[in-house]
Amino acid sequence: MADVTFNTTAGQTIARELMIAYLNTGEASKPVWSPLGKRVEESSAEMDWGEETIQDVLGNTYTNLKKPTITQSFDPCNLDAGDSAIVKVWNLGVKDQNAQALANMDMLIVHRYAGTSAANSWAERYSACAVKPTGLGGEGGGNMEMPIDVTYGGTRTVGTAAITSTGVTFTPEGGE
Repeated sequence: MADVTFNTTAGQTIARELMIAYLNTGEASKPVWSPLGKRVEESSAEMDWGEETIQDVLGNTYTNLKKPTITQSFDPCNLDAGDSAIVKVWNLGVKDQNAQALANMDMLIVHRYAGTSAANSWAERYSACAVKPTGLGGEGGGNMEMPIDVTYGGTRTVGTAAITSTGVTFTPEGGE
């Protein structure tokens, strides 16, 4: 695949809201991509490359990297009946305590700043992510919150995401 370029104005920084994580709230064969992190003020995907640096007997230093383990925290996530991603995670995590389902979630990261346009963006789909609520509560007089940690895992498939008023459609590289 050729390098992907940024579809933003040169010399202008890129707005954070142009990278969105989506949780599949539908079925694997008929995904419904619901944004995760509504009302979260700050979130970033952290990459752990499993870095190992050694020095050989001749004094030469070498560094090895592994494919990254990518994690992302969404804190706080306010409970909202209109937020399909939060409702799904609450049902699996709080109501059912279904650890197996929480460790096998389908996620899509859409990089709206990369690709041919913000409406047809470069994206990466992960087939078996751990999406775990890490708490439930909040301040008295405040909102009910459920922080969520995500570890992206399973098969990584890259492609494009078309974003329209009716939803998000992911197309793997090479078509489907």
